Amino acid sequence: MSPYVPLGIAIVCEVIATTALKSSEGFSRLLPTSIVVIGYAMAFYCLSLTLKSIPTGVAYAIWSGVGIVLISLVGWLLHKQALDLPAILGIGLIMAGVLVINVFSSSAPH
Repeated sequence: MSPYVPLGIAIVCEVIATTALKSSEGFSRLLPTSIVVIGYAMAFYCLSLTLKSIPTGVAYAIWSGVGIVLISLVGWLLHKQALDLPAILGIGLIMAGVLVINVFSSSAPH
């Protein structure tokens, strides 16, 4: 199995957990709080599987970079959070960084 499968699952779980974190209202609502705890637990477990074959720095850069992009999109779509031009440019740079790591780095498995 490709190490990118558990990494992708980790990213999706982290985005779901972070989205629920806003809805948990300071951990005062049971269902969103449960989603946060389970989502982050699954995210870290899947990330730990990824670290068996991808160096920590590379895996974390991909995990956090893609997570930032996705959670920004979720915030924009679900929570109507505005993204101004600097935010969009910054997100584009993050995406470019993840792409550079995956395409050009000899540390990332190809």
